[in-house]
Amino acid sequence: MRRYLILAPGQFADDAKTAHGVIRYGSDETVAVVDPALAGKTVREVLPHLPCSAPIVSSVAAGLQYGPTSLLIGTAPIGGKLPAHWRAEVIAALRAGLEVVSGLHDMLADDPEFAAAAFEHNAPIWDVRKPPDVPLFSGAVYGVKQPTLLAVGNDCSVGKMTVVLELARAAADRGRRAEFVPTGQTGIMIAGWGVSIDRVIADFAPGATEQLVLEAAARNPEYIFVEGQGSINHPAYAPVTLALLFGAAPDALLLVADVKRTAIGGFNTPVLPYRELISLYETLCATVKPARVAGLALNTYGLPDDRARYEIERARNETALPADDIVRFGAHALYDAIAPQLHRRRPLAEPPA
Repeated sequence: MRRYLILAPGQFADDAKTAHGVIRYGSDETVAVVDPALAGKTVREVLPHLPCSAPIVSSVAAGLQYGPTSLLIGTAPIGGKLPAHWRAEVIAALRAGLEVVSGLHDMLADDPEFAAAAFEHNAPIWDVRKPPDVPLFSGAVYGVKQPTLLAVGNDCSVGKMTVVLELARAAADRGRRAEFVPTGQTGIMIAGWGVSIDRVIADFAPGATEQLVLEAAARNPEYIFVEGQGSINHPAYAPVTLALLFGAAPDALLLVADVKRTAIGGFNTPVLPYRELISLYETLCATVKPARVAGLALNTYGLPDDRARYEIERARNETALPADDIVRFGAHALYDAIAPQLHRRRPLAEPPA
């Protein structure tokens, strides 16, 4: 079990989804957070929805008094680069003998300065996004017996991981076991296994996804819930979405949508209306292994309750599908609505012999 000191200077409150996910769903303890702008407060004072009362401190040096074993890089910036002004704090952690856990695209263990400090102070570096060797897609996933649900989105960073984790909890509350399949760096930190698909060479990304589903199936759950990535019309990240769509061979899809988005983040590409986006996902699946969208999980964060309920009702009317914000209103109603739709579907091709 790790005791995390989380590094997120100037970003913890608003732009640290890795930190937030690990605090909310991980089994490892967070003992302190480094963010000078919020020093003196606690996590719960800044973000009341997070179940953590750890102090927020000004530096790694100030956080050492709380007995951390690991420094977690708490953000996932576009491009995955370590901010230059964070380097001194990472060095301070390594010199204190802390493990450094990073989900960045930058491989910290390959940085000469970090590697030297890690060696000198016997401090390991875990680059979560570094992929293992994976095979090409084989079609073996078509033989999986458990129904597989894949979260898909109307953009990146809309809550696909959160939704899948909450639905897995709701399944457990109903006496059913759903295996969470992590496909991104934060999910891997929470579950302790997985592959960050956005780091895998394109030709091998469906194969990596297939291997994750096969591993989940070997654990004998009743359902397999796969964390989604990106969006199918995202100009930068659509290839990762497509790899998951074909590699996971899902039997059902769940559309996760931020109701406030009008354009793909960082681009002027329009966010597609629900029915158009559902049709696009289902049409792509129909060319390989048919899967239908079973419902919508809406992200209404920042809206008042009455507006959130309006958006949920609008989605239901527009799509004729179950819809809810499971973070705001709980996951059980949506789980109960989609669970009857989770059953195995046949691919267009038979599983290989």
